[in-house]
Amino acid sequence: QVLDGAGLDVDFHLLSPNGETLVFDERKSDGVHTVETEDGDYMFCFDNTFSTISEKVIFFELILDNMGEDGQDQEDWKKYVTGTDLLDMKLEDILESINSVKARLSKSVQIQTLLRAFEARDRNIQESNFDRVNFWSMVNLGVMVVVSAVQVYMLKSLFEDKRKSRT
Repeated sequence: QVLDGAGLDVDFHLLSPNGETLVFDERKSDGVHTVETEDGDYMFCFDNTFSTISEKVIFFELILDNMGEDGQDQEDWKKYVTGTDLLDMKLEDILESINSVKARLSKSVQIQTLLRAFEARDRNIQESNFDRVNFWSMVNLGVMVVVSAVQVYMLKSLFEDKRKSRT
């Protein structure tokens, strides 16, 4: 997501380890992409060459799901089971509850991070608008002072006695 900068847009490229283009977004302000991965190094690039004058502030988050830990976690729990099948059943229920809570917590952390990024972008826009309003208000005030000074001078010149008086 582009948080700050002229136009709030940027190009985005995502390349696989084979060099194939998986995602290409041109001049977008935000985006969410889900990609099935394979082993190797992926390359992603935020490109701002079309706007050489302005700089951009970018927020991005990389979320890795299903890293192969689930099967290993269950095996770790099973080695502590020393009782009957009933105990095994209870531990699996507890494990399922813990995994559910963990997934929900990670999802809420992701949503809060995204909301912070939205808030930062909106704050930057608001500060820019505030500066713009202040500038044009000062210009308007200056024009009003100049116009009022010209009007006073014009009215004063209308009532001046232009005849020469001899004393």
